[in-house]
Amino acid sequence: MADIVLAIGTSHSPLLNSPAEDYPKHAAIDASGRKLLDKDGKPCTYGELLEKADPSIEQQIEPQVLEERSTRCNANIERLARELTEAKLDALIVVGDDQHEQFFEDNMPAILVFWGETIANNPLHMDEDAPQFWRKARSQFHETEKPRDYPVDSRLGLHLIESLIEQGFDVSHSKKLSKEHGEGHAFGFVHRRMMSDNNVIPIVPVALNTYFPPNQPRPRRCYDLGKAIRKAVQKSKGSERVGILASGGLSHFTVDEELDRSMLDALKRGDGEALASLPLQKLNSGSSEIRNWIVVAGAAGHLKNVWQEYVPCYRSAAGTGCGMGFALWK
Repeated sequence: MADIVLAIGTSHSPLLNSPAEDYPKHAAIDASGRKLLDKDGKPCTYGELLEKADPSIEQQIEPQVLEERSTRCNANIERLARELTEAKLDALIVVGDDQHEQFFEDNMPAILVFWGETIANNPLHMDEDAPQFWRKARSQFHETEKPRDYPVDSRLGLHLIESLIEQGFDVSHSKKLSKEHGEGHAFGFVHRRMMSDNNVIPIVPVALNTYFPPNQPRPRRCYDLGKAIRKAVQKSKGSERVGILASGGLSHFTVDEELDRSMLDALKRGDGEALASLPLQKLNSGSSEIRNWIVVAGAAGHLKNVWQEYVPCYRSAAGTGCGMGFALWK
């Protein structure tokens, strides 16, 4: 019988592709005018965040602390990559978000399933004056020399679409990418950082609009979507050992440890109601990617959350950075 046998949650920030000495360069972008939200989800300036920030954050951006946390994050990614290999999956459903990579204001689906035979990962074209650290941070989402087509479990993708429609989810679908950008960073991260050439698993990309109002799926809808995905997998034919992976999150660009830890605690308890009730105003900007995790938690309700790691990667005294989360269900 087909079923979801493995579930993974992983952050996918450009910070994860950067050495610790580049963290202050990312912080400079925060300070130079990046659109920021405070922990209540209200727009604010970098200066306002700095004024309210806990002074102890200064100690968390010392070079040796940044190095230690960067090392931990990379070790966690390597662990999850090994789990992917050892699980010997037939297919991997990847739940990620699109940030103006394939979808724009002319068409912004709330939930989309891609079911082409392959999905393209293209080299990223950047301005000639783009700084080297930013090129390096983005390069590990994309092929560096020439495009590469990665396999998709098209049959499972079609089955997901049809089953989700039957279960009351009016999902969008796509068989090809319309923009030359190629697959989005949430999916490219999985291919480039978590799969080796010896373990290229066919994926089914499920793209959520986590970022852009007004049609962001609500937390409860995300949890219900996860449950519906598992029901669909159980009735599928062909791919018996299926994994599901949440790519994105946790809190950023303002680190909210309370939000991150409460979400991870709910995962550990298997508390779907707590996940479905997460405060909507906190799930915006980068923190909106927590919705991807809620979907996977819904799909993994029959599994046990056997391991998780949280690394609050501050990069400025104002408390900006990324709350890095890593989790495994078996």
